[in-house]
Amino acid sequence: MFKHLLAAAAVATMTVPAAFAADLEGRVLKIGTDATYPPMETVDETTGEIVGFDVDVMNAICERVNCVPNFVNTAWDGIFAALQQGEFDLVISGVSITPEREETMDFSEPYIVVSQAILLQVDKGDTTLDDFKAGGLKLAAQTGTTNAQLAEDLVGRENVSLYDNFSAAILALQNADVEGVIIDGTSATAYEQEFAGELTVGITGLQSDPLGIVFQEGDPTVDAINEGLAAIQQDGTLDELKAKYWGTN
Repeated sequence: MFKHLLAAAAVATMTVPAAFAADLEGRVLKIGTDATYPPMETVDETTGEIVGFDVDVMNAICERVNCVPNFVNTAWDGIFAALQQGEFDLVISGVSITPEREETMDFSEPYIVVSQAILLQVDKGDTTLDDFKAGGLKLAAQTGTTNAQLAEDLVGRENVSLYDNFSAAILALQNADVEGVIIDGTSATAYEQEFAGELTVGITGLQSDPLGIVFQEGDPTVDAINEGLAAIQQDGTLDELKAKYWGTN
């Protein structure tokens, strides 16, 4: 038995160097992202640079597999069409992995799982999910997202207002045009902090979505990116980034 264990250990040791052997040889990757979704991606008002969790994740991956990320800010509406047309090498933008999207695009392994939540005005923070389901209350979301689909499932299309980006949805909530905004909990917390005393994450624990990096179907680059992702998971970098943005891993 001891010999078998030694043999297994030797095999494992031999395979470790090959596990993260991907090398993209300094290739510049053009990366599409909708930088209107803090803390995943947003534009730094001082520097004009795109910053955020997704940016840090992609930077860390490229450090492991020798690539250069070139982030391009683009509207969510049309971001996947642009990818399909070759305008980007990949997309990282808080994208949920869904069976429908997997039919036409390839995804990396998930790099984080997020639960959807509903943002409310502070003075209406006791509003419940049952209140929304009862009808008459409007939910806002960004068009073309899993948030929008969940909103329709919960309250019906007639009670959902769709916006091109979440900044517009948040403004609608602040103006009382809607009673809630359904959004990933990670970003809900960021907006709650930004508008402290005005908005609150009132309803949590809704549908959970794994997020992935998106590629054209059949793109072999996904294998290298997955190796880089595995590397930052294994060495603790990904947990450090989660702690940086949310104080937890």
